[in-house]
This record gives sequence, structure tokens and C-alpha cells, in this order.
Amino acid sequence: MLRAFLLAAMLTVGPALAEETSHALPLPAQDLPATTSRQITVLAGGCFWGMQGVFQHVKGVQRVVAGYSGGAARTAHYDMVGEGNTGHAEAVEITFDPRVISYGRILQVFFSVMDPTSLNFQGPDVGPQYRSEIFAADPAQQRVAEAYIAQLNRSRVFSGPIVTRISDLHGFYPAEAYHQDYLIRHPDQPYIVINDLPKIAKLRLLYPDLYQSKAVTLAWR
Repeated sequence: MLRAFLLAAMLTVGPALAEETSHALPLPAQDLPATTSRQITVLAGGCFWGMQGVFQHVKGVQRVVAGYSGGAARTAHYDMVGEGNTGHAEAVEITFDPRVISYGRILQVFFSVMDPTSLNFQGPDVGPQYRSEIFAADPAQQRVAEAYIAQLNRSRVFSGPIVTRISDLHGFYPAEAYHQDYLIRHPDQPYIVINDLPKIAKLRLLYPDLYQSKAVTLAWR
């Protein structure tokens, strides 16, 4: 079922892509060195269903959890975050093998599948909980993220300046179980078909060296 919808998305992805992101972004001029230990980063770029689905199809990614970051633990619940006043952003925690994919290339994919020039909204989703934000796990991640945003702004690959925030990671709270693996479990849900499957098609189109057809899932029960 998912393969069929991905194929349909691929057939229509051309006109659906924003002009400013219809080509692969430049590789980061600065990146982190490969290490033997797995790394974690937290990224927010709109609804976490799509972000989780995209990175589940990226080679070298070992685990992707949908959740909330930027606010307190006591308000990290979907109904409260949805009010837009808890400080949280819908985010994904990505665990990856830096020997297979670098942190910089994670950011390359991230900036390619959402609009980093829109403030507090992505597609049909409006509110600060849908902002784009990089939650850096350490100063090294922050330096690479800052350098890449500066590089993309200089290159003018987007129609406007990047408004994606960079913040220190002070907590990540997994979302409710029914949100996990949502795209994989509900590929025919209209929101997923319209907004999220084209992102995976875009990943495959722009970065075939990073795309893997078999998704890494959490297999929640």
C-alpha cells in the first residue's frame, strides 16, 4: 500500500515541489567527523508525522521518535501542545550512525523537505508548535547548524531568509503512542497523502544515495 502511494506521489511531485527547493541543496561546507558511536539530534519542521516518515527512510538512521521539544515535561501532551502556548515544537529525535550519514547531511535533508523561510507554520499547519527549529545536542552540532544556515543564506537557494531557530536541547518528550510510525501505519490518510508522502518522494528524487525503501520503525503496540 505505501509503495503504491509513494509511486503516485512520485508521478506528481514535480509540480508540487516549491521552486526554491526543487533541487538538491549544497553539501554543508562544515560538518562533524565520523565517530564510532551513534549520535542523536532533535529537529522540528512542522507536523512530526511527516518528519518522522522522512527520516525513517534515510540510510544510517537507526531510530526516529516523534515528540515535543522546547517546553516543560508537564505540558508535553498533544492536546496541550496543540493550543500553541506551551513553548513546544512538534519534533523528532533522530538516532543515526555517523559512519553512514553525517550530521551535516541530516541537516541537508531537513532543509529540503520543509520550508525554512516560513515562521510558525508549515503547509496547512499554523502555530508556534509547527515552527522549524534545530535543537542542538552539543556546541559542535550548533556550530555546524549555524554555519550551514549561513551557507544556504549566502547561496540564496531559498526565496527568502531562513528563519529556522537553533536552540540548545534541554529535553525531548516522546509523543503519544498513536502518533508513532503514523505515516507508515496510515499511508492512505488524506493528510499524509497530500502533505507527507511527497516529502518521501522528494527525498528519493533529490538524494537517491540516502534513500532506503524499507523504513526503520518503532513497531509500537
